Formats: sequence, structure tokens, C-alpha cells
Amino acid sequence: MVLLLGCVAAVAEGVLAAVLVRQARRARVLRTELLDIAARLEPDQAEPSGQGDAGVVAYLSRAASSAVERALDAMGLARSLGGALESLPLGVVVTGPDGGVLFRNEAADQLLGTRAHDALGWRALSDLLAEAAAGRTGSRPLDLYGPPRRTLSLTAVPLENGAAAVTVEDVSERKRLDAVRQDFVANVSHELKTPVAALGLLAETLVAEPDHAVVQRLAERMQDEAFRVARIIEDLLNLSRLEADGTTSQESVRVQEVVRLAVERVLPAAGLRSIRLAVPEVPRSWTVRGDLRQLESAMANLLENAVKYSHEGSTVELGHRTDGRSIELVVQDHGIGIPSRDLGRIFERFYRVDRGRGRDTGGTGLGLSIVRHIASNHGGDVYVESVEGEGSTFTLHLPAEPGPVGLMAEAG
Repeated sequence: MVLLLGCVAAVAEGVLAAVLVRQARRARVLRTELLDIAARLEPDQAEPSGQGDAGVVAYLSRAASSAVERALDAMGLARSLGGALESLPLGVVVTGPDGGVLFRNEAADQLLGTRAHDALGWRALSDLLAEAAAGRTGSRPLDLYGPPRRTLSLTAVPLENGAAAVTVEDVSERKRLDAVRQDFVANVSHELKTPVAALGLLAETLVAEPDHAVVQRLAERMQDEAFRVARIIEDLLNLSRLEADGTTSQESVRVQEVVRLAVERVLPAAGLRSIRLAVPEVPRSWTVRGDLRQLESAMANLLENAVKYSHEGSTVELGHRTDGRSIELVVQDHGIGIPSRDLGRIFERFYRVDRGRGRDTGGTGLGLSIVRHIASNHGGDVYVESVEGEGSTFTLHLPAEPGPVGLMAEAG
């Protein structure tokens, strides 16, 4: 019996020793794995030495805390970057190494669209992303015929590890302004070339002309052409000044004074063509905020335009009305009118319905464009209604200055 108990005890000791060995081995493996995890979480942290399991746990805890802190910082940075990219007017699309979209801001959806018929934009974007993922920077313009019609500029750049990013910019307005600028330069060149060439030809003829009467006529023609060049330059300077300075001096301006000064400026031209200006009295209480000189120029341009394109002996009428919040000045003539096909372009720089008649009347084609800019600078607008052969009506709409404007529906 004693022998049997001794054998059992020996076996138990062996089993216990084996278990302890396995547990020690597992503990070492676990310690190694924990140290490896901690090293990956915090590479710069020194490994514990001689501190036992408590040291390993503390080491792992510090590494985990540091990793969590860095992860929170990264999440905060990602949110900030995402918010910044969302606020950009540019569309931004970022893809990962597998080509999946990691980020796409709202501007990208707005510019490229999210519907089936917008596939053209997304196909172009996918092609550029593929090029960027292969390590190549690329860009291309993209015309979308809408509506609305737009021109986009797409630029792709490669990122690390096969990721890529594309920016999408709407350059429609820039393209339009470039076209306007080119047209402007071409028109200025054309408008100045004609009188300058005429001056040269007249001067050449004048040198060899012995007849005093002919010399007198040639000199008068030269004077007319010189005045024409001066008018073009003056209108160009006025228009350039209005475009460069989108603001106006903010002072209280009586509409009555604007009308009076404009009428006085136009009366001599109207008298030469026996045209009567019918101008009812504007209430003294009507005021707007703005620049008296600019507003006078706008009204004078509208009246001069009406006088130029009216029949001799006819009447040009200037009416006015208010609803208490805005004031409208209405210039109506009974002249040649404007064809319907030209109404949409009448306020463009240098645009004239009849270029030959514009030269005959001394017009530069800039007057109505100046009126539009002045109206815009004052928070208003200008409109036109016309029937060819019956006359035109131009309406200058301006915000009324707060105060006792009155509620007269219409006068004149």
C-alpha cells in the first residue's frame, strides 16, 4: 500500500512539473507576443527589463494609451481635413490602393452629378484616377452640355502606395471671361482702327489739296473723327473704372436731381433733332443710396440713346414709379426699335444693332453697357422692351433709400 501511494505521488509530481513547464513556456510566448504588440503600438518605448509580469503589463498599458491618443489625434485631423475639403469650391475625390473611393466631397457630386446621364464626367474622372494610380499626373478639360452647360477642369495626382486624388474645378466663368476679353480686345481694335485710318487718309489728302473749300471740309471731317476717338477712349475709361470698382459712394441722392442733371446734359442733342423731352416732376422725397455722378451718367446714356434712335420731331418720354421699396425710371422713345433677336445682347460692350447707323449717330456701343454696370453697382438692374419700328422702353430699377418715399404707383 505504501508502495502504491509512493508511485501515485511520483506520477502526480511529474504531471505537475509538466504542467508547470507548459505554463512557463506559454507565459514566455505570451510575454513575447505582448512585448511585440507593445513595440508595434509604441516603437520608441524601451522594453522593460527585470520587472516581471507587472512590468510587461505596465509597458503594454503605456503603449496602448499612446496608440489610442495618436489614433484620436489622427481622427481629429481627418475630421478637420474632411471639413476643410468639404468647404472648398473644388470637387475632391480620393481613392485607396485598391481603387475604392475613400473620400468624395459634396462639390464633386454637384459638379459631376449623381445621375445616370452624368456618366461622362465620372468616366473621365475614373480614367484620370487610373493614370494617377499608375504614378502619372494628368489633367483634362471636360465640357458638359447640361443643362446647365459647364466646362470643368480635372487634375489627378498620385499618392503613396497606389492611392490617388482628383480635383474638379468649374472653369465655365473663367472661360466665358476669357472669351469676353478676347472679344473686347478685338472690338476695341476695330472701333479705334476705323477713325484712326480715316484720320490718316484725310491728313494725306489734306496735304496735297490746294482748294481752300475742300481743305475746310477735310478739316471738319478730321475733327469729327478725332472727337469720335476721344469719345471711345472716354467711354472705355468710364467702363473700366466701373468694372474695377464694384462699389459706389454711399450717400443720399435725390432722384429729382439725377433726372434734372441728365435732362440738362441731353437737351442740346435733342434740340438739334427737334425732339421734345417729356419729363414730369419727380417727387422731392424720392431718394436712393449711391453716387450722383454715376446715376446721372446712367440716365443721360439712356436719354441720349433714345434721342439718337428716335425720328426727328418725335417725343422721348421719361416716366417714374415706386412701390415704396424700389424706384424705376422709364425712358420711352417712338423710334426705330430693336429686333427681338438683338434684345438679349443689347447691353454687351460694343454691341450695336446697326453698326452703320451707330457710326452715323456717333455712338461707341458702350453706353448701355455703362448703364448696366452702374445699375449693378447700385444693387439694381436695367431692362428693355422693344418692338422693331415702334420704339423702345428702357427701365432703370434702383432700390429706394429707407424713408418716406411715398406710394405713388406711377407718374409720367
